[in-house]
Amino acid sequence: MEVSLLCGENTIGLALPDSVILLEMKKLEALPDPNAAVQAALEKPLGSLPLKDIARGRKNACVLISDITRPVPNQIILPPLLETLQKSGIRKDDINILVANGMHRANVGDELEFMVGREVKNDYRIENHYCREPDVYRQIDVIDGAPIEINKCYLDADLKIVTGLIEPHFYAGYSGGRKSILPGISSFETMKFMHSYKMIDHPKVTNCVLDGNPFHEYGLRVAALAHVDFIVNVVINKERKVAGVFAGHYEKAHLAGCDMVYKHSVVDLNDRVDMVVTSGGGYPLDATFYQISKALICAKNMLKEGGTIVVACECREGIGSPEFCGIMRSVCSPKEFFDGYCDPSNFVIDQWCAQNIYQVLDYAGEVYVYSPGLSYDDLTKMGAIKIEDVQKTVNRLIGKKSRVAVVPEGPYVVGMVK
Repeated sequence: MEVSLLCGENTIGLALPDSVILLEMKKLEALPDPNAAVQAALEKPLGSLPLKDIARGRKNACVLISDITRPVPNQIILPPLLETLQKSGIRKDDINILVANGMHRANVGDELEFMVGREVKNDYRIENHYCREPDVYRQIDVIDGAPIEINKCYLDADLKIVTGLIEPHFYAGYSGGRKSILPGISSFETMKFMHSYKMIDHPKVTNCVLDGNPFHEYGLRVAALAHVDFIVNVVINKERKVAGVFAGHYEKAHLAGCDMVYKHSVVDLNDRVDMVVTSGGGYPLDATFYQISKALICAKNMLKEGGTIVVACECREGIGSPEFCGIMRSVCSPKEFFDGYCDPSNFVIDQWCAQNIYQVLDYAGEVYVYSPGLSYDDLTKMGAIKIEDVQKTVNRLIGKKSRVAVVPEGPYVVGMVK
């Protein structure tokens, strides 16, 4: 069979035996007119009054959007949403768009224009969330002794709207909905709790699981306290075209979108496999190795212990943040990481993705990485193996494996072992 692994903005072609198990998103048709679908969802939402009715009489609004690491079609979502707010009486100058970037870097300039379009960038006030600036947030709750601190721009808005993308998420079960608030616009201290070693180690903190998932349940709790007047979330297909629009109540609309994602992104497997060939999901998801933890965890969850993973990821921005680089370049083994970072007093930013990567490296026998953006030294240091040719590597390995799975879209597809 011929498959194409997503890698950056390109693909890597592979020729594989027909015996290989191909895991792909089920066919999901793009909406013929996504702009009209967004408008219709605003007018006939799930579990909520229409947005125009909710917005009427409000003095100002805060609209949350995801950062550049999520391929959210903001240029389809935002225009009808913003137009509805203005027609309902909220002046353009009283609408604030807030980038819910959690602990990720700010999105500005050409990058911001790429995200929202030139007209929205030029005509509206857009701010980034900064999780480590105390003046930005305010405490609204305490969970297990941890302060839950949320961006004041959002909390103080008269109308609160959340937008985003629903897809499998390796912590929250699914992205979107409540996740735009926690962790999207939370403080660093709140992140320390939500991304603690203990939280990430919880067995229910995983892809496509909501019941009993503390990451999801705490997210709902905080969303209720912070208040959400309306959400607009979308589901996209493998071509990244809008396939579903879910607007209205922050939980009811989100769950409807999760149902669509489950039906089209989850593939059942009767047994674990000996080798997984996968991708980081393409740009922008594979811009850094930090985000590749998602693809690796998806691969681990369908792999036999001691099995082999081959992953293709561009990583045009390298490993990731300075903090993440510091962890990955200083820790030599999974045991060293687990021993050092299981203590909450040793918490550092971005340790959660490092935790996932070392979980995979500890579980798998070998992890091969094709990445133009990563050095041999960096990959060797963490215990991975850098390769220059995916096809040659797979050809060498595949004859020794009885069950092999290939996942061209990486973390966008979840293989679940029955």
